[in-house]
Amino acid sequence: MGFQELNIKSEYRSLSDNVVTDFYIPTLQKALLYKRAVGFFSSTALIEISRGITGLIKNGGRIMLIASPKLQDEDVQAIVKGYEERAQVIERAVLNSFTEPRDHFEEKRLNLLANLIADGRLDIKIAFTEAGGGIGMYHEKMGVFYDNEDNIIAFTGSMNETSTAFTSNYETIDVFCSWKDENVRARAKDAAFNTLWNDCEPNVSIVEFPKVAFDKLQTYKLGPIDMTIDETEAEYCIHKPAHAHDGPCIPKGVQLHDYQIEAIEQWVTLNFRGIFDMATGTGKTFTGLGAIAKLYSHCGYRLAVVIVCPYQHLVEQWVEDIVMFNMKPIVGYSASKQKNWKSRLKDVVIDFKLGIKEHFCFITTNATFSSKFVREQMDLLEENVLLVVDEAHNFGATNLSGTLNPKITYRLALSATLERHSDEEGTAKLMGYFGEKCIEYTLDRAVREDKLTPYYYYPIVVHLSDGELEQYIVITREVFKHCSTDSRGKLKISEHGKLLLIKRARIVAAAKEKIAKLYELMTPFQNDNHILVYCGAATLRDPEYIEGVADDFEMRQIDVVSDLLGNKLNMKISQFTSAESAEKRELLKTEFSQGRHIQALVAIRCLDEGVNIPSIKMAFILASSTNPKEYVQRRGRVLRKFPGKTHAVIYDFITLPRPLDMVGIVEAEELKMDLSLVRRELARMRDFAAIADNPAESDRLIVEIEDAYKMEEFGGSENDV
Repeated sequence: MGFQELNIKSEYRSLSDNVVTDFYIPTLQKALLYKRAVGFFSSTALIEISRGITGLIKNGGRIMLIASPKLQDEDVQAIVKGYEERAQVIERAVLNSFTEPRDHFEEKRLNLLANLIADGRLDIKIAFTEAGGGIGMYHEKMGVFYDNEDNIIAFTGSMNETSTAFTSNYETIDVFCSWKDENVRARAKDAAFNTLWNDCEPNVSIVEFPKVAFDKLQTYKLGPIDMTIDETEAEYCIHKPAHAHDGPCIPKGVQLHDYQIEAIEQWVTLNFRGIFDMATGTGKTFTGLGAIAKLYSHCGYRLAVVIVCPYQHLVEQWVEDIVMFNMKPIVGYSASKQKNWKSRLKDVVIDFKLGIKEHFCFITTNATFSSKFVREQMDLLEENVLLVVDEAHNFGATNLSGTLNPKITYRLALSATLERHSDEEGTAKLMGYFGEKCIEYTLDRAVREDKLTPYYYYPIVVHLSDGELEQYIVITREVFKHCSTDSRGKLKISEHGKLLLIKRARIVAAAKEKIAKLYELMTPFQNDNHILVYCGAATLRDPEYIEGVADDFEMRQIDVVSDLLGNKLNMKISQFTSAESAEKRELLKTEFSQGRHIQALVAIRCLDEGVNIPSIKMAFILASSTNPKEYVQRRGRVLRKFPGKTHAVIYDFITLPRPLDMVGIVEAEELKMDLSLVRRELARMRDFAAIADNPAESDRLIVEIEDAYKMEEFGGSENDV
């Protein structure tokens, strides 16, 4: 259970409440993340931060700390007069804030914090204000706790992290809980912290913790931290048995579901090769990390782990969970904050081969994994190596399937949509390399078992205009010239034919009627929040070639939609594309979840894989994808659980070549051209409607379309183009 079972007061006063035992310790015992902004930095402030964090650390939790350096008047004057660089002054001020520990307990607590920083579990940033050419201290004091149910407890007030503040001074903190009426206040505090952390707050600058201060703190390391509590030292320190192994393990407080445990056990039975085919939002990442922990134990605590994700933002999402599962990953891709990741990877591979290192974890993107450097490093590894590939369907493509090293013994693929659309050969490659499915956890099951939110589905029919239909027919006739059948009678399309199909798909995606229909549908909701409008274009291009980058058409469509919502309907909207930085995206997600500054997100391809915005309650899908991989993922984005969200609503724009009352007068040749698109749109409608809470409405429309096109006479065809 999380924070909701605690008896949290709305206010604590230091002279009437024991803030440590009444508030900090019980909250931290259930926390997974602690964000704290304090008035000033010092080693004694760090020591006081360690009060009560035993529970947090045992949960596998993390701390994000913002503090301000103690600047002397001469420091400020030195900067104003240009005598010294700002960085030099801040570095000196932080370093001067260290004092030697006064007793055994302070030594223990500094040792704990030094280890947490080294392990990536405590991250410190330095804040200072800038005004009038000088710099000053950042004084705001606030904190935010997260539990494993996404509950938030935020607090703010005058209290610093000092022993006198806890006991002697008359200090007060105000507390806001996300599951109570103060949800907006709680999440506003969280958003304010994130704005600071990402250096987006005007007149406040955030810099990384100085290396000299980090090195100084590491001098307080006495040895590894322990994971059993010495009762005589209460909440101050943690002990780890000498026999414990410093590698992947399931953190205390994380309980895998039965279906996750069964998937891992089946993977073990299949000699640690297999596929976790699990719907979005059902815990693929935790199941994969649980499997890593299982294999680490099986291999006698000697294991190299390589994790591959399609995009950089997915890598960063994984990193947080990897750390929670007691691994310290080397994060390798072009924009990684670990600038020396190549040398670190090269060194650790050698150390692992020589037996100097018993474990390491490397996480990277598809593009970097396929680079010459990384492939050379992978080729040096010979045994006790696990390859985990997230969104593994991408590796069925020719250019990526060739990077799957046959020497790697242990293999795990994660995907909600492993079967590649119209690519049996690519799917066969994946199954051949990774093995059998260990679990197939569908969206239907996830909704039935309350892992995802139920939804209402409304298909919205639009048609191609006369000009669009004419282009569609012309291109289709041209496509037929580039088609042939193989010895098995299966359709084959030349590369030029595939380019024509992309061009034709863009006509369908760009149907002008979609914009007018969106305006009509959105008008009643122009004062609502938590709305997603999904724009998109042709989906026949393999996604690994373009990591979430929009093409010219998509940007034109998203701009038209943004203008419609923002200017004509006066809604507060923001685009969510690859053009926004990772920090900006996190800020957008926070503001969107609060429902105050942003009512609607207008998004494109970068939401397809892995981006988690559970607060979405209503989606307008203009993308009209006929690729099951894409439309399953897009639906999954909308169905994630969120406090107060009982249902989701999906408006799916169904594009037909022409109005149904015109079908009866169409010549046979053109009718044949219609059928490919109609069949694919109907397939998506059936899939969406099958598990919706209102299937009858879709069923009536499906019958109407089938009757108009006399679908029973034509049946299905693998050779539609």
